[in-house]
Amino acid sequence: MYSKQYIDQLIQKLSELEQRCLNEINESAQMVFDTVQNGHRVYFFGCTHAGILSQESFYRTGGLAIINPIFPPGLNVQDTPISITSELERVNGYGTIIAEQSGIQEGDLLFIHSVSGRNSVPIDLAQAAKEKGVTVIGITSMAYSSCSQSRHPSGKRLFEVCDLVIDDVCPFGDALIQLETSGVKVSPGSTVLGVAILNAIVAQAAGLFDEKGVLPPTYQSVNVDKGDEYNRRVFETYKEQIGYKMR
Repeated sequence: MYSKQYIDQLIQKLSELEQRCLNEINESAQMVFDTVQNGHRVYFFGCTHAGILSQESFYRTGGLAIINPIFPPGLNVQDTPISITSELERVNGYGTIIAEQSGIQEGDLLFIHSVSGRNSVPIDLAQAAKEKGVTVIGITSMAYSSCSQSRHPSGKRLFEVCDLVIDDVCPFGDALIQLETSGVKVSPGSTVLGVAILNAIVAQAAGLFDEKGVLPPTYQSVNVDKGDEYNRRVFETYKEQIGYKMR
């Protein structure tokens, strides 16, 4: 039963993630805490489906209010035709433009999610951000990236240009299930595993604020009583670290 195989694979991969990457996840959470305490901002970027983590990262029930997503034109799942995103993420120099337009500054923290880690935009963005004095954390698949040739002029992959790397433990090609008759591989794992990494960082970072007796920069659901009022309090407390607007 392929459906059970997929869920079993995810459970196995999540266990592997815990065993192999918890130190990096906790280190990332500490960086988030330190960045905010020092008055700087936290950003999140990914191309197309890798960018789903950017959507998950901000203005989210239980999520960190201080994460600022970067959504450049042509690299999001709602862009049409969708195939343009695959072409644009390979364009040399676009990541540098994104770095200039995003507002990132020295002392900020930038997460970049790219499963293959081979395309030019994430690598350009990482390099340009580091030149600005930004700390860069990469979320990528080491198995996938290590078997892939870089499309960047430098010949480097994302994991080679980041200050810290979290391995999402996805296999080469991302898909977790191989069909018996055709041999085709289906059902990617990177979104589920990436979101698990993200929200593990959220939990640990929020806990660091809580331990210090500081209001954690996290939102509640607006569908619970007084959720809107609580979220407004959080927003006003951390508005200098938040780049998006609220009504």
